Amino acid sequence: MPNAILDPTGRAAAPTAPTAPAAPAAPAAPAAQVAGLSLAPRPGDLRGATVGLLVNTKQNAALFLDEVGKLLVERHDAAGVMARTKAAFAMPAPAELLKEMTTECDVIITGIGDCGSCSASAVTDGVAIESRGTPAAVICSDAFRGSADAIADLRGAPGYHYVTTPHPVAVLTPDQVRERAASVLPEVVSLLVTAAAGTVWAESTARAGEGQGTA
Repeated sequence: MPNAILDPTGRAAAPTAPTAPAAPAAPAAPAAQVAGLSLAPRPGDLRGATVGLLVNTKQNAALFLDEVGKLLVERHDAAGVMARTKAAFAMPAPAELLKEMTTECDVIITGIGDCGSCSASAVTDGVAIESRGTPAAVICSDAFRGSADAIADLRGAPGYHYVTTPHPVAVLTPDQVRERAASVLPEVVSLLVTAAAGTVWAESTARAGEGQGTA
């Protein structure tokens, strides 16, 4: 397996303009756990939340995450989004970028994992975000579950649950990207909030215990 998949590292990020400050999110619930990873406490809903969008530079990733962010504002009353772009899709986000985002955002969405190395680094980012106390939702294309699951195991989080969308994403038209974003929205929300998070994570951990991958 390539080194970038098993142990990706990164150093820089290129910022984009943040949105206006948002109102506080709903009260958080106690953290759950996936194997050795303590998940961040989940808000009860996304009303008033600032949603972080960590873009990985893959083709259509920015549009995909931007659309998810817009839908969370329109349909779930999130206050706004703060988008940032890391320098390389095969490398995890550097510590200073993660510190900024986890300080300023209530929840964070990252992706798109549309190849082996970028799926691995996206999951690496998700695990790192959770360890800093902020709920995360990682989006990967379904062809690269193997890479995503392998890095989750390596990072001490077997059974880590992420959202999948059909591969490929890079070749989609803007309208198709928007359709995909709408289709994954319910699962993204379920990973970020209390109501569904307990069930989703419990199912993921059970599958890990049976030796099965995530979906």
